[in-house]
Amino acid sequence: MQKAAALQYDKEVSGAPKVLAKGKGEFARKILQKAEEFRVPIFANEALVNSLIDLELDSEIPAELYQAVVEVFIWLMKNENKATS
Repeated sequence: MQKAAALQYDKEVSGAPKVLAKGKGEFARKILQKAEEFRVPIFANEALVNSLIDLELDSEIPAELYQAVVEVFIWLMKNENKATS
């Protein structure tokens, strides 16, 4: 079954990224469609999404996921820099 999670991070508001949306099956497909619609790059990591899917919406990610999420944000920044170059 397809799974998806969307994160939001605003260092002015919270100390860690928060789970903005999450879902399985049809809802996961809708999350991915919205990401594509708004040209948000999609990062696929099954282990990470499995960890995020169990968190409450609008909750900060736990410290044990920081390193994995940092890698996602680094990847995202590299992709954004390529797109604007």
